[in-house]
Formats: sequence, C-alpha cells, structure tokens
Amino acid sequence: MPFHENISMKFEFEEFETVEEVLTYMVTISPMMKQVLAVNVYKGYTFVMIPIAPLSGDPILMVYTKKTIEPSLLEFDFSTQKYKKVISLERADKSYFIVTTPKQNTLADQAIADLENKEKH
Repeated sequence: MPFHENISMKFEFEEFETVEEVLTYMVTISPMMKQVLAVNVYKGYTFVMIPIAPLSGDPILMVYTKKTIEPSLLEFDFSTQKYKKVISLERADKSYFIVTTPKQNTLADQAIADLENKEKH
C-alpha cells in the first residue's frame, strides 16, 4: 500500500518526567533477550513509538518525555535507574539504547501535533 499524506494514525500517549523513566519503561516491556533498543530525540521530545496492535500498526503508543538527550549509545543500569554514554556494548547485565535524531520523522510530526493539540484543550 503506498503512503498517503492524508492517512491519519491514532496515537495514545504516556508521558514521563525524565529520560530515565522512559528508558526504565522500555526495559520492562522489551523482550528478555533484547539488549539494544532504539530511542528518538526529535523536536524537543525523547520518545519511542510502539504499535499497540502490531499486525495493523494502529493505534501507536508514544512513550515520551519533554526532555532531550544527545544522540549516542547509552548503557542503562536498571537497578540504579542511571545511564551513561558508552562506545560499545560491554556488559550482558545492562541494557543499551541507541539514541538517534532523525532529520525528518513524519509519524512523529503527526503524533507531536496530536499531543500538542490535546494539551491546548
């Protein structure tokens, strides 16, 4: 199916106060052996988008905070709720996040517009 700009996705939102809370959430819902997870930083938000119904892709849950971090590879220690920038995956007992900043993310643009519209009302 070709992409159409006028297709509207349905989004659900879960906001956290800190980046650490977003990372903790992601560690708790990720598959047990998944050691590297992706996080986006875009337009003032740090977030992950998760399809609630994976087969249809709609609705999508945006787990976010209005805080930003710089793009990098992060090692996250679940027990202390702390992260640090690293250059390689070193420990099996830690979770890792690849933090990226896309130049453009049309799905995020739509989700952010929906979120900011909800906040106005």
